[in-house]
Amino acid sequence: MTHPARSLTPPRPLGPALAAALAAVLIGAPPGAAVAQTRPNNLADLVDQVADAVVNISATQTIEEKGGGAMPNLPKGTPFDEMFEEFFKNHGVNPRPRAQKAQSLGSGFVVDPSGIVITNNHVVGDANDIVVIFNDGRKLKAKVIGKDSKVDVAVLKVESDKPLKTVKFGDSDKARVGDGVMAVGNPFGLGETVTAGIVSARNRNIDSGPYDDFLQTDASINKGNSGGPLFNLQGEVIGINTAILSPSGGSIGIGFATPSATVQPVIAQLEQFHETRRGWLGVRIQPVDDTIAESLNLGTARGALVAGVDDQGPAKPAGLKAGDVIVRFDGKEIKESRDLPRIVAGEPVGKAVDVVVVRNGQEVTKSVTLGRLEDGEKTAEAASAEDPTAETNVVQKALGMEFSGITDDVRKSFKIKESVKGVVVTSVEQGSPAAERGLRPGDVIEEVNHQAVEKPADLTKALADAKKDGGKKPALLLVANGEGMARFVAVPVE
Repeated sequence: MTHPARSLTPPRPLGPALAAALAAVLIGAPPGAAVAQTRPNNLADLVDQVADAVVNISATQTIEEKGGGAMPNLPKGTPFDEMFEEFFKNHGVNPRPRAQKAQSLGSGFVVDPSGIVITNNHVVGDANDIVVIFNDGRKLKAKVIGKDSKVDVAVLKVESDKPLKTVKFGDSDKARVGDGVMAVGNPFGLGETVTAGIVSARNRNIDSGPYDDFLQTDASINKGNSGGPLFNLQGEVIGINTAILSPSGGSIGIGFATPSATVQPVIAQLEQFHETRRGWLGVRIQPVDDTIAESLNLGTARGALVAGVDDQGPAKPAGLKAGDVIVRFDGKEIKESRDLPRIVAGEPVGKAVDVVVVRNGQEVTKSVTLGRLEDGEKTAEAASAEDPTAETNVVQKALGMEFSGITDDVRKSFKIKESVKGVVVTSVEQGSPAAERGLRPGDVIEEVNHQAVEKPADLTKALADAKKDGGKKPALLLVANGEGMARFVAVPVE
């Protein structure tokens, strides 16, 4: 399980050649021809270089609780309030709220001599009191400049009577698997601790947030290391230590750091605006598997399949459509669907970007002026459901599923929102093509091969048309759940 650092198998032993190469780097043996960059003679020199900029962070949240849980929640000053207070006092019970303190310990690092400190959002949380503890023992109170839960980063500010030692960010995109790294932090509240290892992997997705793209390292990271820096051997911060994978909660050599390339734009926004301002495209996407790639004449599985377009988003006026596969965004290749949200979010609001999509087997370029994600989220929360008129239709059957029009009773039975239109799946035969592709009762089929379906007859006809070429290609269904979240499903029709 994952743990904030937050908890699969132990790492394989290094091969002799790799172990020798790493040892040469770490103990300062003469560099080979492949080592072009200047490095410290040993890790002690590197520690001396960066240690004073790495800090410990103590965050305390004060929580009010009722004494004994017995005092009713009455308006202050009323006769009943006074009566109950007197009763509990006579019985030796404190009826008034008492303060309970929850404390967390973590790590951080200074990036500006004026007192800007970086850590994880989960280290500070909703703390009322944050204290930054320096290597020389000084303790300075900190205030939160801004924080972001999606990439788990917080920017703090302390006031110091003298300039502070700092470290700088490096380019995590240049980090290679096998590069030496060093983690400095405050594991288990012990104080400054240094561990070393290598970059074990890149682009790890651990399902902790929408922009997962972690560096994996075997440098020991434990609870309390959260928010601390992961250094390359030039003393640059290439990641913020954030999570570990472990059955016990302790390090087994699988730790994760959020890359500097991911956090730097967010930090800049938090410093300038005290909030995030992420780019927004306004599409719902899903992965492209081999079956969907075949049905769309895409060749190999790649890109992000547009499952829906937000009516209020920037993508709609730019001409993006459900069924498009986004393969390049602002010049960056989209290898898989999870690449797109991270790349879009890192772009400035208001920027005009070229989006390359595959539509009907051909590449098409659309220009989109990005909106602001946070505004889009607020709009989505405030949007009211539309009131479409539902048709009553008889139940029909195809591909091992029964389906009907959406009546009032059907909406109520399957809890389908009023805004969802199409044909509802009422039952699915076990082992059928529909069942194998994950369709289930309550799903609403909105389109077949990009043609809208409003009643069962539309769906039956669309599936019959799909069979006309001998069923060589699967039918591409746009399927929504009762909440209106849509996905594409490719179902064989032969």
